[in-house]
Amino acid sequence: MDTLKTDTIKKNKTMFTAIDSMPEYPGGYVAFGRYVSRNLKYPPVAQLIGIDGKLVMTFIVEKDGKITSAMPVNCIGAGCEAEATRLLESSIAWKPGVQKGKRVRVQYSVPIIFMIDKGKVTMKDLRSSGYGFVFKIKDALYTIDEAQSVIGKSFRSEDVKIAELFYNTDDEPKFTMPEKKEVYLLTMKE
Repeated sequence: MDTLKTDTIKKNKTMFTAIDSMPEYPGGYVAFGRYVSRNLKYPPVAQLIGIDGKLVMTFIVEKDGKITSAMPVNCIGAGCEAEATRLLESSIAWKPGVQKGKRVRVQYSVPIIFMIDKGKVTMKDLRSSGYGFVFKIKDALYTIDEAQSVIGKSFRSEDVKIAELFYNTDDEPKFTMPEKKEVYLLTMKE
């Protein structure tokens, strides 16, 4: 197989994407699937609002088999990207990639699937959680009370385009929620 050098990383560390022997989780794909199903911790906010989907993660399998630089290729929100990063970087060492008889760093990608039953999400459940919510509906921001007057007392989890951490940069008092663990911006589909 021809060598494909994709990049030279800091400190002149060459990384490959195609080599003689690709990295492998010990036990192969089946064992990796078991590891994911046993160790994936569904983020509480994602559970609360029914966020699910396929998250593609890219990472580097180092010469010693450790996983580093895990990053999402796409986002589904509500803490899923951070959980997938934790999951990958906590895995046992992989069988490293080999090129011309030597261990090499390899960039690799895998899908991590978050699945949950979708359904109705009530404003009451959101209010009683330890999290705060700001809604983005047709490019306008709303408090939970304002959103309720626009979309009603509940919505379908499929109606959420993405849920991401909200940072109140405008310091508008109506979006300040110091009593909540974190505040999420729910961008609703149009």
